[in-house]
Amino acid sequence: MALLFTAVSFAAMALYDVIAVRGVAPGRVSLQLAAFAGLVGYGISNAIGFHVLVGGTVRYRIYQAAGLDAADVGRIVGMTALTFSAGLLTIISLGILGDPAGLPFLRLVSPADDRILAGAALLLLGAGIAWLAGGPRELNVLKWRFPLPSAGNAMAQIAIGAIDIGAAAAALYVLLPPDVAPGFAVFLVLFVAAISAGIVSHAPGGLGVVEATILLGLGAGTRPDVLAALVVFRLIYYVLPLALASTALIIFEIRRVQARTRNRGRAFAVTRRVVPPIAATLVFLGGVVLLLSGDTPAISDRTGVLSTILPLPFAEASHLLASLVGLSLIILARGLNRRIAFARVAAIALLLAGAVFSLLKGLDWEEALTLSIVAGVLYFNPHAFYRKGDWRSFRPNRTWLALMGVVLAALTLIGFLAFRHVEYQTDLWWQFAWDGDAPRFLRATLALAIVAAAIAVDALIHQPQKPATGRVAIPSAVRDILKTISGTTPNVALLGDKSFLLSDDGKAFVMFGVAGRSWISLGEPVGETKAARQLVWQFAESADRAGARAVFYAISPDHLSLYLDLGLQILKTGEVARVDLSTFSLEGKARHDFRYAENRAAREGITFSVIPKADVPAAMAELRSVSDAWLETKKGHEKGFSLGRFDEAYISEFDCAVLKKDGAIVAFANLWRSGDKNEISIDLMRYKPGVSKVIMDALFAHLLLYGKTEGYRWFNLGAAPLAGLTDHPLASTWNRVGTFIYRRGDEFYNFEGLRAFKEKFGPVWTPQYIACPGGFAMPHVLLDIASLISGSPIGIFKR
Repeated sequence: MALLFTAVSFAAMALYDVIAVRGVAPGRVSLQLAAFAGLVGYGISNAIGFHVLVGGTVRYRIYQAAGLDAADVGRIVGMTALTFSAGLLTIISLGILGDPAGLPFLRLVSPADDRILAGAALLLLGAGIAWLAGGPRELNVLKWRFPLPSAGNAMAQIAIGAIDIGAAAAALYVLLPPDVAPGFAVFLVLFVAAISAGIVSHAPGGLGVVEATILLGLGAGTRPDVLAALVVFRLIYYVLPLALASTALIIFEIRRVQARTRNRGRAFAVTRRVVPPIAATLVFLGGVVLLLSGDTPAISDRTGVLSTILPLPFAEASHLLASLVGLSLIILARGLNRRIAFARVAAIALLLAGAVFSLLKGLDWEEALTLSIVAGVLYFNPHAFYRKGDWRSFRPNRTWLALMGVVLAALTLIGFLAFRHVEYQTDLWWQFAWDGDAPRFLRATLALAIVAAAIAVDALIHQPQKPATGRVAIPSAVRDILKTISGTTPNVALLGDKSFLLSDDGKAFVMFGVAGRSWISLGEPVGETKAARQLVWQFAESADRAGARAVFYAISPDHLSLYLDLGLQILKTGEVARVDLSTFSLEGKARHDFRYAENRAAREGITFSVIPKADVPAAMAELRSVSDAWLETKKGHEKGFSLGRFDEAYISEFDCAVLKKDGAIVAFANLWRSGDKNEISIDLMRYKPGVSKVIMDALFAHLLLYGKTEGYRWFNLGAAPLAGLTDHPLASTWNRVGTFIYRRGDEFYNFEGLRAFKEKFGPVWTPQYIACPGGFAMPHVLLDIASLISGSPIGIFKR
């Protein structure tokens, strides 16, 4: 009966998502997928806790396959939470109305007052339904739209919530001894109080809190039959659904990856995506099992048999070594998750050693069999672990050290509880006997503490260092390629702050930087088309082997299909403005501001000229003076990666356009030229404040006319960040957030002003994109890009 009621409860939970999807994303998600998401989401979040975070994450993985974004999933999670809350309120109100005096522990004020409160709660629900019946309703918070259900859907949600909670309560009720269980209406109120306390406690699945509340409410003390009922309920209602939901989610992920993978030989084949995290989890749990086994008493019958065939020192040593192997497996799990081949080999050896030690310390054949099976999983999946590295590659970071500390502390506490009947004496440390489980536990705990402390000290001393700063030598092949390209932006490669990946034939290169776990390519590969396309895959595979994610920043729309084949998500980041110099002039009403600036600058004695590259070093002191004066007026600091900075070696790579007054340089811009005279552009443009109010417009007017005179086809004005994103209810979350920042972010960066200035030239706008992994990796990628450009995630917003 408990299994049956559990099935009814989870069927109702599946309907939470079905109704929510009908209201949030009608026609976009099949009802079967919605029901699956509800079952899996609640199956996992019920047992783990943190329903919104855990359940939302699981649902995002599932609904992402149907094209929903994070905002849609947030609305669905909000709708399901509303359904559950309404059902909860209905159940507790009806329970109090049915028998307010049946459970003194839960009495609020008095039976009469309880009835009044319960009736008021039901009237409140009724008023809400009547309000919803007046027409479509929705909540709007910071332009985030949350549609509310119709009156009919609201009543259906309340009924479903009541069925869910009622069935869950019934699953426990039928397991309780008859002499303890009160009337079902009263028990419903107690059950609601118990699960509410569990949710508030944030304990995984309300573990311990739900049971304690039930025991207290029933006044059952620690009766063994009531405790047994609670344990069976925990297994049926929490553990069994968790196992089934986890298995279903793994199968779903495997099928989704199979559907997206066209070539199993590529770096993102199914086994390479799925096996490592599963194997890492199994090895981690294997380590926990060995540690737990060492912290609890052995089975006396088995040690009795073992004592007749094995000398005691072998058993003592095996017990200690098994615990140390368990700790090593916990550390190795990180290496497996990073797909390091050495971690796989070491894990197989330690798992098999742990299996042997399990048999030698107490004939624990179940542990030995489990560890051997996990070793088999690793042995038959060698291609999933393809990254090079030694033990230093999976040295624990601070997060892993904290996790390791929590596990050791929890298991040590379990050990002290298991041996609480043994009175501590100093000579326990030196007692060696077949029945000496407590002394073995003490010795193993001390050894684990010493080894764990040594590992922690080593890890903290050898934390990954930030890459050394300084100018990187530019390969001669990169310089040769830059002379032949038809665009100008790849000239930022000469800044000397990026690494390079060259094609085998030297005809193309990728320039990239590393931040966090992201390898970020600036633009597409540069050079011959065929070699450049192959470099995209080569770069992605190199990043993957290093345990990093490949990101392509500031790419054009020309080869988006190639990045989609990589399984990356495409985000629009803005638009690039290019002026057609063949038709550009200062004539006409639209160019009035630039004509005026040019004429006024001439009247003020400001002249334009271009300093050849060979003569730039001689003028470097003046250029530095102008740059320093300009920087003093800004809140920010020099940037890098995709933006040039004043570096004498970098500035010396190019011709410099300058404005002079009274023979002194008052403004300058370094010139980027394409190899075939297709495009000309500038990178740094700086001027002395207070010289002239039209100095910037005058410099641009001269630059465009200069480019036209030199025979260039296009003048690249650069990008307008976040320009051209779509603000529409059906647009992606990224587009809506980007549009919001574009319109409201003037405090940090003049987004609209920059685009408006460039629009005065009548340019042709071309979209610009990022190709990066989707899901929860995306925010990390954006922060890594900001760190590369500005030195910190928030530095990019400084003017």
